[in-house]
Amino acid sequence: MTKLKCIAVDDEPLALDIIEDYISKVPFLTLVKRTENAIEALQLVQTGDIDLVFLDIQMPDLTGIQFLKIAGGKANFILTTAYSQYALESYDLNVSDYLLKPIAFDRFYKAVEKVLNLTKASENIETPVQQPPAASNNPVVDYIFVKTEHKIQKIHLEDILYIEGLKDYISIYTKDERIITLQNMKKMEETLPSNQFIRVHKSYIISLDKIQSIERSRISISGKTIPIGDTYREEFFKRIENRNL
Repeated sequence: MTKLKCIAVDDEPLALDIIEDYISKVPFLTLVKRTENAIEALQLVQTGDIDLVFLDIQMPDLTGIQFLKIAGGKANFILTTAYSQYALESYDLNVSDYLLKPIAFDRFYKAVEKVLNLTKASENIETPVQQPPAASNNPVVDYIFVKTEHKIQKIHLEDILYIEGLKDYISIYTKDERIITLQNMKKMEETLPSNQFIRVHKSYIISLDKIQSIERSRISISGKTIPIGDTYREEFFKRIENRNL
């Protein structure tokens, strides 16, 4: 069974008591720590070892909104507060759910079940684009799935122009949109088919078919100028020569 490691952060001991009691009733939740100290909680989250944070918004030293902005995508977050006016801003910061105090257990369970299902879906996404044997009638997989905000999004490979790395996140640029997902460049590079995509810089992976022009150490794709890093230059131009571009 998938287990979610949780921490509860609130400056009210009674509120922490309720969250701790609710967590104890849910088999797939494990409480790692309860704390009234937001700084201590932030340090725990930044280790990357916490799956879910129950976070109060109004706290001294560091508000819940400030906490979210600093922590980024290091964990899933469920906000707990008595003030509904913060809902819109919190969803802009990619929280999993928003619980209004006093929190009913059925509403609590619905929120954590949502996080569990999203986590399972993310874990079960397999590396796509494996070529089938020649005799197989199975179609070639020509898409990937990525986790973005509150959903798992399907992206067709033919739509991808290029991918840009942004610390713990990557931005996937398609013909129609920019999709941001919590993933590293190395994993994405290994996921994509090497006959269609190539890494040209520590921060960029491009679709070979979408190249419009190459000038010195710069690639032009859909109006975007992408640098070619020294580490990737030789392999890139070798691939270009092989394609007779």
